[in-house]
Amino acid sequence: MKNEHIQIIAKALNISEKQVSGTIKLLEEGATIPFISRYRKEVTGSLDEVYISDISILLNKLTELEKRRETVLRTIEDLGKLTPALKNKINSTYDSTELED
Repeated sequence: MKNEHIQIIAKALNISEKQVSGTIKLLEEGATIPFISRYRKEVTGSLDEVYISDISILLNKLTELEKRRETVLRTIEDLGKLTPALKNKINSTYDSTELED
């Protein structure tokens, strides 16, 4: 998991990066949201199901955005139109509308 994603999720939900990181690790291992909220409070810092669900949703959005970013970069590069400035702008956005523009 990218550290940037952890930082973005932590900031968006106003919780610590440690809580986000621990929760993501459990989600990636296949643990369910109810299981995490009931039995892994020591890892999540006692986050409830709502926070854990929000982390999961944001993580999925960021993952999909990364995949789309790779596609956009590859397409523009194949067209021979990718400049260093454009590449930096694409890599620095976390807004799907801005990415598509």
